[in-house]
Amino acid sequence: MSTTTADQNTNIWEGGATKPLGASYGKMMMWFFILSDALTFAGFLAAYGFTRYKFIDIWPIADEVFTHFPFLHSPEGFPMYYVALMTFILIFSSVTMVLAVDAGHQMKKNKVILYMFLTIIGGFVFVGSQAWEWKNFINGEFGAVQLQDGKIIQFVNKEGKQIALEDFATPDNAQIEHTRENGLWFEKGETTYAYTTTGIIEAFKHNPNVGIRLEKINPETKQKIVVLNKAEALKLLEKSTRVVRGANLEVNEYGSSQFADFFFFITGFHGFHVCSGIVLNIIIFINVLLGTYERRGHYEMVEKVGLYWHFVDLVWVFVFTFFYLV
Repeated sequence: MSTTTADQNTNIWEGGATKPLGASYGKMMMWFFILSDALTFAGFLAAYGFTRYKFIDIWPIADEVFTHFPFLHSPEGFPMYYVALMTFILIFSSVTMVLAVDAGHQMKKNKVILYMFLTIIGGFVFVGSQAWEWKNFINGEFGAVQLQDGKIIQFVNKEGKQIALEDFATPDNAQIEHTRENGLWFEKGETTYAYTTTGIIEAFKHNPNVGIRLEKINPETKQKIVVLNKAEALKLLEKSTRVVRGANLEVNEYGSSQFADFFFFITGFHGFHVCSGIVLNIIIFINVLLGTYERRGHYEMVEKVGLYWHFVDLVWVFVFTFFYLV
């Protein structure tokens, strides 16, 4: 009868036919991390889905929120074009990572260098694009007013197309945002924007071509309900408490505040993962340049960081679907 000694088991994990699933220790730990992180993202996206379902009749329409594109301007905007470009860039970086891993298996150092460099560039472009998208989301474009019950009222022309506050209202010169050079204007107040609720209401009264748009979605048209009746619109505007421009964690001009909360948290959490992946890729890239893995006789570290990068790309597909497409 054969016996197994402790010495015979010493190197089981490092090699031999007894590797779990044929994976090394490092790969197995990476898969464990990816699984736990996937459950975390799944929880966040599930919470988003339940919240959206609860407030489905007042949820912002993505095609009306994400309409910006660098250096291009149009009254209708470019719905989802830039987000689609960001998604393509991230998926392309996943392709270059696959090519880097394959080159590593073939021990082709120069190709590993090239494809990892392209992957890193793709990651930087994506993070920069996400920062630009955040900037536009935070700054806003049209402006709106918030009512006493927290609902957002936007403004439209007689065709029902959304218009900006500056298209019909006059700025209040007393409400300018002061800087350190000209003193502190106030510590607390209704707003620091150039428009006030009183000024907007007065401008609205004297402009017959301006109507309002409610948060609520018409279930038949799947569009926000437009109110062109002046008397009905004024009754609502009289309940306004402040002017809103852009989005933050408290309120946003696009509608339900929960939308902005989830957007900042989930896309920010994913952006953190992309930044972490870029740092890891740079570290591995430097080691490839130094010939570290050439001397080891394998490029398994490239494969490990590639697993993480593919996971980040896959998560973005789900984030893109939940936030922008559904």
